[in-house]
Amino acid sequence: MLDDGWNDEVIYLSSITDHPSPIIPLMQRYPDWLKQSFSPDGVARDVRTLVSDLDLATVCESALCPNLRECYAQRQLTFMILGGMCTRSCRFCAVDHGRPHPASADEPWRVAEAVRRLGLQHVVITSVARDDLRDEGAGHWVDVIRAVRRENPGVTVEALVPDFHAREELLRHVLEEGEPEVFAHNVETVERLSGLLRPQAEYHRSLRVLRFAVSLGTESLVKSSLMVGLGETLEEVLQTFNDLVAAGVTHVTIGQYLRPDAAHLPVMEFVSPERFHMYERLAYERGFRWVKSGPFVRSSYHAADAMSEIGKRLPVEIADP
Repeated sequence: MLDDGWNDEVIYLSSITDHPSPIIPLMQRYPDWLKQSFSPDGVARDVRTLVSDLDLATVCESALCPNLRECYAQRQLTFMILGGMCTRSCRFCAVDHGRPHPASADEPWRVAEAVRRLGLQHVVITSVARDDLRDEGAGHWVDVIRAVRRENPGVTVEALVPDFHAREELLRHVLEEGEPEVFAHNVETVERLSGLLRPQAEYHRSLRVLRFAVSLGTESLVKSSLMVGLGETLEEVLQTFNDLVAAGVTHVTIGQYLRPDAAHLPVMEFVSPERFHMYERLAYERGFRWVKSGPFVRSSYHAADAMSEIGKRLPVEIADP
């Protein structure tokens, strides 16, 4: 039999993550490069136990991340604040959506305590969208970041935020009062597919969020992320690179979309590692200063690596919209 790098088998969600979930076939043929195998690891179990004991959520588990065991084994995780229920229903995302509960007043302490117990030097925090709140959760964001810093002097923070409807007063509050070393907001996909994937968000709104973050002139690095394998063309990917660079974004991650379950959009293409290498090269050529690109790359994958840019950044130019 010809070894073309593909297996004539059904790929199951449970084969790429150990998160409890239905066994759902995604495609009849899948590439070898999307196979991952990890043995049970004591550190990963300890991290999961700690997260559970402190009643915290991580996007690693809520979004069925395929890197969960690898990252947990290295004590890398992304805390998801403001509850586990999102007010939006993006068609690529496994996070539950519906009517959320009120934000927990003690969540800032619980996140800070987890960071302390894990001995983290760099922490990534994200949240569900909270369109139900007057400030969409911006005040809670600042409370969490401040608590993490208070209990963990010297820690650096990446804030991966929702779009806050591009409300400048909310973005300013998170950036100027929280002062994250890395400010991240994901554009997620190319402009043509944005409405299909994110019916309650907008491609150009996300660009406005990123542009405003850069325009404030804070010390934060500005980062975004793009999924591929949804039917986008090379020209559209390059245009997205151009749009992000024009907005002032310096850091970008590019990864393979993987369908969480049958209720979400199907994978249109499994992008080869060679093309991911090409995307990385082309992203650098377009002007990004830091790029992570690969099948299993996610927006927070090896996030601490971005901190190598701190202290040696050049001024960022923002193109006129």
